[in-house]
Amino acid sequence: MNETSLIFRDLTLGYNSHPAVHHLSGTVRRGSLTAVVGSNGSGKSTLMKGIVGVLKPMAGSCTVASGQKIAYLPQQSELDRSFPARVVDLVSLGLWPKRGLLGRHTGEDQANVSRALLAVGLGGFEKRPIDTLSGGQLQRALFARVLLQDADIILLDEPFNAIDAKTVSDLIGLIKHWHGENRTVMVVVHDLDLVRQHFPETLLLARKPVAWGASRETLMPANLLQARQFHEAWEENADWCHDDPLHEHPGHEHPGHDRSGHVHDGGHDDGSKAA
Repeated sequence: MNETSLIFRDLTLGYNSHPAVHHLSGTVRRGSLTAVVGSNGSGKSTLMKGIVGVLKPMAGSCTVASGQKIAYLPQQSELDRSFPARVVDLVSLGLWPKRGLLGRHTGEDQANVSRALLAVGLGGFEKRPIDTLSGGQLQRALFARVLLQDADIILLDEPFNAIDAKTVSDLIGLIKHWHGENRTVMVVVHDLDLVRQHFPETLLLARKPVAWGASRETLMPANLLQARQFHEAWEENADWCHDDPLHEHPGHEHPGHDRSGHVHDGGHDDGSKAA
């Protein structure tokens, strides 16, 4: 049985020839629960878009294991809440991999939508317009859509932003349920205390990988400081092959092996393993 869900090989992603994720190599184990952390602009959302295929690599590759289906939940800010849709319409979009965008929904599909809404605490909300929902209610509806997709790999981009503590707790419960079902889950998170409490593994980005492995090691102060220094020193308009700004010698640094068992190609140790 293949125990790998994702493989990154020297992956560089960016926009208009400028990198946002730089030289990422490693593997994501099937059934793992990983937080992706870093400062604003460190490449977290870009990585999610690269995995799902919205962004094509500038260099290197991202390989999804054969037969693995992906569900991707972008940030709420990317959703047009003014669109005249009901909760049931939004959630039912999770059925399109099975039915297609114009496919007719069966009675079983409708029952599954209702069950998904019950699972996220929105039973009876089917006919509510989405523009009347609070931030927490909208995120619950989006999680219900993910539930319907029944995916092997689940990518969640900042799902806890601007929502109440009760909703955060409930959504964490759903994420742990997916983890318990041996699904691979990657979540962009800003709250490091939340990461320490609930996420076994963490990838720390500062446009390049700084540390990747067990959360208690990845989030050590030395790694967080190094991530901040990398991020502050990075030139916004640097070419994708620009030298790393904190290194005096020319050429790119490539991560080595970390203690968590993630394999990172290359020979230099630039702090990308957990301390």
